[in-house]
Amino acid sequence: MPSSPDQADAIVLFGGDGTIHRHLALLVQLGLPVLVVPAGSGNDFARALGLPRVRDSGPAWRLFCQGTNNVRVVDLGLITPVADASGVVGSHELARESALGSRYFCCAAGVGLDGEVSRRASELPSWLRGHGGYALSLAPALFGFAPLPVRIRTVDHPGPTDTAPNPNTTSDLTWLTRSDQPTILAAFANTPTYGGGMKIAPQAVMDDGQLDACVIAGIDPLKLLCLFPTVYFGGHLNIREVKYFQANRFRVETETPFDVYADGEYVCRTPVEIRVAPKALHVIVNP
Repeated sequence: MPSSPDQADAIVLFGGDGTIHRHLALLVQLGLPVLVVPAGSGNDFARALGLPRVRDSGPAWRLFCQGTNNVRVVDLGLITPVADASGVVGSHELARESALGSRYFCCAAGVGLDGEVSRRASELPSWLRGHGGYALSLAPALFGFAPLPVRIRTVDHPGPTDTAPNPNTTSDLTWLTRSDQPTILAAFANTPTYGGGMKIAPQAVMDDGQLDACVIAGIDPLKLLCLFPTVYFGGHLNIREVKYFQANRFRVETETPFDVYADGEYVCRTPVEIRVAPKALHVIVNP
């Protein structure tokens, strides 16, 4: 085993989206190709790399060792807690989170019902989380969740420099309101699927320099529950209450601070900026 990263050729990571999420900052810093072995309860990032099963990682690794060009450079998402409209971070917890800086995510970040379902799913036994835990947690979360006012803004006329990770640059940007309404769920996706195979952002591409936003407005809980199966093949985009758009930088604000989850993990509370980190991670894929 190499004694330092300088002597390593690649990193092999066993786990699901949550495991990858917790190591992203270090993986980006090291800059080595990463092979994901999908051994977690949710494996949407590995699925997007053509590695839906553990046995798919072996052939990808052998190709890499043979010098085959199966390394891809992909984008990540980046979440940064920001000040509210008054110019200050509104609570001690938010101030602490802001001091911690930005947080990468690989699949998707979400506000609203998504966070509540993720919280409930994380409390399930690991074997159940890996066999429909997100779907099983939806019904009890749905009927106890009220739509919350969410304002989502994007940068007007965005350019490549707008993805810089320095939050201090935001004062020079012009923001355009894209959604301002009672919202059940707002997801910002880097990969097409999350939550164990739900195609929340069917048009998402991991190396296009954009994140895909899927915003579901207030909708009758029973109707939403009935329409839930359509999420697994992207049919939810045909529903009137669903808005779908792309950008490289978002600002998300709620009337009161609300939990933000990413890759099934709690990150911080609103208000936040969610933006793309272009070409941030080298990954070994199954061609």
